[in-house]
Amino acid sequence: MKIFDSHLHIIDTKFPLIKNQGYIPDPFTSQDYLHSVNNFNVVGGAVVSGSFQGFDQSYLIDALQTLGENFVGVTQLPYTTPDDEIIKLHKLGVRAIRFNVNRGGSEDISRLDYFARRVYELVNWHTELYINSKSLTEIATTVEKLPAVSIDHLGLSKSGFSTLLSLVDKGVKVKATGFGRIDFDPGEAIRNIYSINPDALMFGTDLPSTRANRPFNVSDLELVYDVLDENQVEKVLYKNAFNWYLK
Repeated sequence: MKIFDSHLHIIDTKFPLIKNQGYIPDPFTSQDYLHSVNNFNVVGGAVVSGSFQGFDQSYLIDALQTLGENFVGVTQLPYTTPDDEIIKLHKLGVRAIRFNVNRGGSEDISRLDYFARRVYELVNWHTELYINSKSLTEIATTVEKLPAVSIDHLGLSKSGFSTLLSLVDKGVKVKATGFGRIDFDPGEAIRNIYSINPDALMFGTDLPSTRANRPFNVSDLELVYDVLDENQVEKVLYKNAFNWYLK
């Protein structure tokens, strides 16, 4: 079955890297990624900027040009970025802005409402949040009113999962990624989210799984097959993310 990998990182030492909490990840180039997914039917994906890349765009542009058709970028930008720079990045394949609340390296969450609306109105980008769901309560009323939002790694935390589900009910997307980062059963979470909104879930490998307690494994993919039927699996592995990023 086809996979649109909704969440992957490229770490190339040819481009700037910033220590985050004293950490710099090992290299993981575009070629490393393609080798890692060689046995899967990956037909596209989203290259996501990490905390250690800050506002650098050079690595992302290079990765998109290397990975080719149907790969898009999820970037981090300061809210003061001029319109023409955002338009330029859009033409190069960037399709979303990321707020990294959990690790930093991105614009501050206080700019979320302004910047999310601005990039959506300008180039139809959506906004991605790397945030622990227990922190969602404070910003839920803002998030639910934004035009297009996704949340990484199933929200990370069991303690905030009910808030995440309430946002799913209001149209927020969720990445079924980073199963080695969460403190609850991913299978049960996937079933719950799917039952509320079949269009919400988007599978991703989270390669190379930097700082995860457990990196991506083929068992993560098998789990999706175990808890959903064939038509549901197709939506979660391919259709939902393809429609989100490329339509």
